[in-house]
Amino acid sequence: MESYHHGAPPQEIENRVAQLQGLLSEQEIDGALILQKSDFFYFTGTLQQGWLYIPAQGKPLLMIFKDFDRAKAESPISSVISMITPKEIPDLLSNMGYQAPVTIGMELDVLPANLYFQYSAIFRNSKIKDISTGIRLIRAVKSPYEIEMIEKAAAMSDRVAAKVPEILLPGKTEVELAGEIEAFARSLGHQGIVRMRLWGSEIFYGHIMSGASAAVPSYMASPTGGYGTGVATSQGAGFNKIRKNEPVLVDYVFALNGYLSDHARIFSIGSVDDELLKAHEAMVNIQQIAMEAGRPGASTGELYELMVKEAQASGYGEYFMGTGDRKIRFTGHGIGLELDEFPFIARGQTLALKQGMTLALEPKAIMPGRGVVGIENTFVVTDRGLKALTHHMEDIIVL
Repeated sequence: MESYHHGAPPQEIENRVAQLQGLLSEQEIDGALILQKSDFFYFTGTLQQGWLYIPAQGKPLLMIFKDFDRAKAESPISSVISMITPKEIPDLLSNMGYQAPVTIGMELDVLPANLYFQYSAIFRNSKIKDISTGIRLIRAVKSPYEIEMIEKAAAMSDRVAAKVPEILLPGKTEVELAGEIEAFARSLGHQGIVRMRLWGSEIFYGHIMSGASAAVPSYMASPTGGYGTGVATSQGAGFNKIRKNEPVLVDYVFALNGYLSDHARIFSIGSVDDELLKAHEAMVNIQQIAMEAGRPGASTGELYELMVKEAQASGYGEYFMGTGDRKIRFTGHGIGLELDEFPFIARGQTLALKQGMTLALEPKAIMPGRGVVGIENTFVVTDRGLKALTHHMEDIIVL
């Protein structure tokens, strides 16, 4: 008999459901209908296709379209039923003894308009309220179990970085190098899919770019862009050939059992010039300052301004996180099941850091015509500041 993988342990799921029920009670919402993939996985432990109803009080109900047997084996939720269409949900809730929701919470930050209209018709006697921000705030603070999962992904990020010197050769194209690194990552258990919440955002493993091509901007909400393999992607690795004495950026996400680690290192075949070396050292120093300042209670917006101020003081403000009017206005982002979770270390943000939040800091200098230098690591917020979960050496790695 084929065995199924298991997600989070039962107590983990129970704690998450209880937190959401607390939010529903606080906002006077009778129940929540969870559809978005990462949220669904977070509260159920399975990614099988279906609907999750969490009442403000009482047991959650997991309704599965496909595949029922897998969902029942993977999820610790006790009440799992097979269902064909969401049109059945109101009658089903009534038949199973749930109170008809006067208000129902949904993830309106990601729910397409057509589905919103569909569920408005299904729950025609209910008012739909947005609970997406509350869910994201719950997910932002990681449990010990989640931190352990992210640490495992981070260990794989370090192994990927350690592999690069074995396969980095002059004359090899960026996309050739990317393919070899990605094959190695897959052999370590990389799940392939890197989930993001922001509408229209997508990334394939990450960015590998060399020399001046790394500093080419793109549509991506990232300080680095790259040419990509064509106009249909226009980001990341392209057909540029790697040359000696230029920085090679390997900025990759490792996705393991749902959880992510974000990690960037700079390599070069032969040394790079002194200006690039100094810029890289400045970025590593900015990271260190942010690590010390990133304690519980610290404002994310103030942490961003601290990093920008340090970049300006070191003489690299013009190149920090991009160039020109469209440079990126963040220096870090939350990470977990998705690459763009709360908190955002960004201009104007007021969210305070909390112990147990996990985030990636990515101070980088984008130098047009020359390349990209800098660093990225995944961290957890502790009472002593940010603790790094990725540990590969941070200097430019010269081969």
